[in-house]
Amino acid sequence: MKQLVLGILSLALTSAHAQTLTPVDANSSIKFSIKNFGFNVTGNFKGLKGSIKFDPNALQQSAFDVTIDASTINTGIDMRDEHLRSEDYFDVKKYPQIHFVSTRVTNSNKAGTFFVFGNLTIKQTTKEISFPFTVQPQNDGSLFHGEFKLNRKDFSIGGSGTISNELVVKLEVLAKK
Repeated sequence: MKQLVLGILSLALTSAHAQTLTPVDANSSIKFSIKNFGFNVTGNFKGLKGSIKFDPNALQQSAFDVTIDASTINTGIDMRDEHLRSEDYFDVKKYPQIHFVSTRVTNSNKAGTFFVFGNLTIKQTTKEISFPFTVQPQNDGSLFHGEFKLNRKDFSIGGSGTISNELVVKLEVLAKK
């Protein structure tokens, strides 16, 4: 029921045309978690930039084109973060940004939930990904929530056999006019 009410509110508060919104880095979070030696390691990225167009009444006009600053990776341990910025992992000197560009946005079977499909580029590798997301209207904008899994090996992100190949990314993106 809550999802239905949020969906109706989203439809009522969004104009008939997709508006271009700008992500607000300071009020957004890009978090990840991955297992290392069987323990969850969490971290985040900052430096969110780009543009978001979203209209639940005209999904074909919706588009996401966003980047994050790969050098901002933060797991709470400086030595590990420096290692993750190295050539073995994100190689931030050569590839300073992680980039996502949507190819389409669709409805899902669940009220108030949408799917975004697009290309994620990390380092020199671009892969198509898709994931569900929800939208909550905010003053002069929207708050987007999404979550997806990635295989780090698909993007040539190194690591030993003690690190899981799969990681979970959780997004909470505030975008404003």
